[in-house]
Amino acid sequence: ALETLKMFEKKDSRVKSAAATNLSFLYYLGNELEQATNYADLAVNSDRYNPAALTNKGNTVFANGDCEKAAEFYKEALRNDSLCTEALYNLGLAYKKLNKIDEALDCFLKLHAILPNSAQVLYQLASIYQIMEDPNQAIEWLLQLISVVPTDPHVLSKLGNLYDTEGDKSQAFHYYCESYRYFPSNIEVIEWLGAYYID
Repeated sequence: ALETLKMFEKKDSRVKSAAATNLSFLYYLGNELEQATNYADLAVNSDRYNPAALTNKGNTVFANGDCEKAAEFYKEALRNDSLCTEALYNLGLAYKKLNKIDEALDCFLKLHAILPNSAQVLYQLASIYQIMEDPNQAIEWLLQLISVVPTDPHVLSKLGNLYDTEGDKSQAFHYYCESYRYFPSNIEVIEWLGAYYID
C-alpha cells in the first residue's frame, strides 16, 4: 500500500494530497509518528481544504501531546466539512483531555445525532457523564451501549460498578454476573462477586 501510494506523490496537488493523506494515516497506524507528520504536512500543504488531511495532522499533533493545537486542526477540518465524523470525534477527545467537558459533551452529542448506533460515541457520552458526576445519565448511555454491544464485559462491569455506587446491589449483581460470564478472568469482578456472596 505504501509503495502504491508513493507513486502518486508526483501527481497534481489534489491527487498528491489524497495520497499523502493515506500515507500519513498508514504511518500513524504503524506508530511511525515522524513519517506520519511529514506526510500530513505534505497533504495539508497540497490541499488546505482537505478535511482528512487536517484530521491526520491533528492526530499527529495530538499524539505528540499538544491537544490545543490538535483541536485547532480538527476545527479547521470541520469548517471545511461539517460532517467529518473523525474530526468531530477527535475534537471531542481533545476537549476531554483538556478538561473542557461541556465542549466535549457537545461534540459527542452532535456525533450521536449523526451516528446514533456508534458504540464508541455512546461510550464517550457515558464516560463524560461519569466525569460530570451524573451517574444516572451515565447509566442511561451505558444501557444504550449494551443494546449495541451486549457481550462487552468491560461495559457490563462498568454498569455493575455504577449501580453499586448508587446502592442498587441487585442490578449491580446482575451486570457483574453478566460481565463474569463473558470474561471470567477479571479480578475486580471476581472480588466484587466474592464480597457480594460473603455479605
